[in-house]
Amino acid sequence: MTIHSRHTEWCARGHRCGLGEHRAEPIAVHVPEVGIGVLTRVCDSDGQQYAEIRVRVALPTDEMKARLHLATILTRLPVLMNVRAER
Repeated sequence: MTIHSRHTEWCARGHRCGLGEHRAEPIAVHVPEVGIGVLTRVCDSDGQQYAEIRVRVALPTDEMKARLHLATILTRLPVLMNVRAER
């Protein structure tokens, strides 16, 4: 499959495609104790598929507490991401 010839079955089409890739409709996931995760399936111009994962984490206003909280979240993320996706 070349990027310019065909969309994948899961491709969202329209403005989401471009820059040499196809992109699925993003899926929002509530991650308990963390915040929101957004998962997007991507296929590049060579046909390689990826999962793009973005996570939004609320941080304390104190800098040291924010760093500790973020470090804690990042080490626990694989366990915390074991949740059911919500559309």
